[in-house]
Amino acid sequence: MKERVWLGGCPDYDPARLFARVDQAFEALHVYDQLKSGMTVVLKPNLVMASKPEEAIITHPALTAAVGKCVRKAGAKVLIAESPGGPYTPALIKRHYGACGYQAMAEELGFALYTDCKSREVSLPQGERCRRVSLIEPFLDGDFLINLPKLKTHGMVGYSGAVKNLFGAVPGLQKPELHCRFPEKEDFSQMLVDICAFLEPDLSILDGIWAMEGDGPTGGSRRQLGALAASASPYALDVCGAALTGSGAGKILTLKLAGERGLGPSFLDEVEVLGEPIEAYAVKDFLPAKASSTDFIDRLPAFLRPAAKKLATPYPKIDGKACVGCGKCAQSCPQHTIRIVGGRARVDLKNCIRCFCCHEMCPKHVVKVRRLRMFDL
Repeated sequence: MKERVWLGGCPDYDPARLFARVDQAFEALHVYDQLKSGMTVVLKPNLVMASKPEEAIITHPALTAAVGKCVRKAGAKVLIAESPGGPYTPALIKRHYGACGYQAMAEELGFALYTDCKSREVSLPQGERCRRVSLIEPFLDGDFLINLPKLKTHGMVGYSGAVKNLFGAVPGLQKPELHCRFPEKEDFSQMLVDICAFLEPDLSILDGIWAMEGDGPTGGSRRQLGALAASASPYALDVCGAALTGSGAGKILTLKLAGERGLGPSFLDEVEVLGEPIEAYAVKDFLPAKASSTDFIDRLPAFLRPAAKKLATPYPKIDGKACVGCGKCAQSCPQHTIRIVGGRARVDLKNCIRCFCCHEMCPKHVVKVRRLRMFDL
């Protein structure tokens, strides 16, 4: 039987319209039948960095609020939990929730925000690349997990959706450690699938009202798509997310790897779309991330591939004039190749693994993704 994805339009983040749409998704996917009074439902938004909702970097708090209201309609309790990039401490996560608009939203609606910052190391018995990892406790102890990704491009893996969003279950600075352990795109993508397969979210809802195109997940541009999608399968949801951006799901490595492991669909014809058709909201000119793969290298003679890969692989470039020397890039670099010199960040490309953590975590967006002009097609 095909995995089902509910798709509906929503032109903005009006609370009443959002609640009506999320309520429809819950009904269509029989979510209310699964929720019981007294359950703790953990909501996992994408709050990768402190950002205003209108920048389209984070899952909009109005969507998270609508999902929480539907959860509470079923008599269950709401707990919002996230681990952004950088140090993960109670004081910092409280400030983070405040900057993203989540503190005010949670106080208004009576939702709990997780601030204890506790994690446990767990075994991933079915992991292909990652067999042990630390995860934040609410994702291990909650009764029901709702994954709330933002539809965005991503400098390293190309696409950020339901599977990628669960990387946020890894606490703080342990994320760069995993980038260091799995520097290659395929290994890193396999690790993402390992975590997703272990956590098995009960429901995933994609925020595609304001998406991000270009140099995502934090340095791109907002793109109005006006779409919401939901599924019990994070893989089916990402197949539809890819279709909304006009990108074939076959180009997304996490979906290819998950499909090979029998975890979920890899292509749109393997998905049953409920609600409205994909064509109603899909665009063909969605800008990809510049740090896309260079598959042509595999077609070169073997002796040319190492040099070609070095030339073609995108790299981070810091705008020294605009850099404020905050050190966020150096703090997030798993290889410790970035130093603050004279109040400006400098990157040593010799040991750079091109994970683009610096690009992702720069609050001023002055770390750009660059490649040699001949490959910048």
